Amino acid sequence: MARPTSATIHTDALRHNLGVIRARASGSRVMAVVKADGYGHGLERVARALEGADAFGVAALSDAERLRAAGLSQPIVLLSGFDEADDLPQLRRLNVETVVHHAAQLAMLEQAGDGDPIRCWLKIDTGMHRLGFAPDDVRDAHGRLSALAGVADDIVLMSHFASSDEFDKPQTREQLRVFAEATNGLSGARSLANSAAVFGWPGSHGDWVRPGGALYGVSAVDGKPGPEFGLQPAMTLATRLLAVNRIRKGERIGYGATWQCPEDMPVGVAAIGYGDGYPRHAPAGTPVMVNGLRANIIGRVSMDLMTIDLREQPEAKAGDPVMLWGAGLPVETVGAAAGTIGYELICSITRRVRVVED
Repeated sequence: MARPTSATIHTDALRHNLGVIRARASGSRVMAVVKADGYGHGLERVARALEGADAFGVAALSDAERLRAAGLSQPIVLLSGFDEADDLPQLRRLNVETVVHHAAQLAMLEQAGDGDPIRCWLKIDTGMHRLGFAPDDVRDAHGRLSALAGVADDIVLMSHFASSDEFDKPQTREQLRVFAEATNGLSGARSLANSAAVFGWPGSHGDWVRPGGALYGVSAVDGKPGPEFGLQPAMTLATRLLAVNRIRKGERIGYGATWQCPEDMPVGVAAIGYGDGYPRHAPAGTPVMVNGLRANIIGRVSMDLMTIDLREQPEAKAGDPVMLWGAGLPVETVGAAAGTIGYELICSITRRVRVVED
C-alpha cells in the first residue's frame, strides 16, 4: 500500500488568488513570483495555472529554462540577477529579463559588447540592505545602463521592502521616501510591492507588483492568515491515522518522553513526519485536523510519524483522515505554532510526498 501522505495542489485557488491581487492593485501589472519550485507547488504547474500573469519572477536561470521548455512565453525576470558574464548569452537565448543590483554586473554588461538588448530592472537598496545600489549611486548606474546598446531602453526601477507586513510601522514609509528621492526624474516603470504591500501599502503599487506567497494563499502579515484577505490555500497537506492506541495516565509519548498523558486517553499515530517536510520542532499543541475537527500534536514529531491527542475524538480509528494544513487550518497558523512562517512550510515538502493536482 502506498504511503497515504499527499499534497493536493488547488490550481483554481492559484487563479482565484491572482484575481484577488489584480483587484487590490488594479492599476498595476502583476509579476507572479514562482521561485523555489513555485513555493513548493511545482514550477510548471503553477506557471500554467497563472498564465494570466503579466510576467514570472524566478531566482535561477534553470527555472527560466524550465518555463521556456514548458512552452510559456510570458516575460521572465531573474530576480537575483545574473552571476557571471557567461550568463548573458543564456539570458538572450531565453529572452529573460534581469535584475541589476551591483557594480560588478554593470561592468560585465559593459564588457560584453553589443547583442540583442536585455531588459534590466535596476534594484535600489532603500533600507533592506541586502541587494541593490545605494541611493547615491542610482543615477550613475542608471546612466551607465542607458548608455549600453546591449540593454533595452525601458529600464525598470525597483526596490524591496523589509517590513511591509507591519502596516503600522514607519520603515516602509521611509523606504518609499528614499525610493522616490533616488529615482526622481529618472525614466522607467516602478516596482516595489511584494505580497504584504499589495494589501497594506496601496501607495507602493506602482507599475508592477511582485506577489509571491499571496498567490499561494499565504499571508505575509503576522496574525492575519490568507483567508482574512480573501485568499484561498493552494495546498492541502494530508495523511491518515495508522493506529489509535489507548495509553494509560502517566505514560510518556514518543522520542525523549517529552509528553506525559494526564489521564487514560486515545493517542492517534499519523503517517507524516519531518521526512515529509513537516517541521520536527513543531511543539505539543500544534493544531491538526482529524475528521475535520481540531486536534493537537503531542510528543515529538519523528521522521515518519506524529502522535495526536484524540481525547476530543474517542471514536477516531485507523484510516481516518488527518489534515496538516489547508482550508480550515491555514499554514500560517501551523507556522506560528512551530516558530516559523507558512512560506517555509510550503517550500519544505519532500519528494516522497505524493503530489495531487486538483
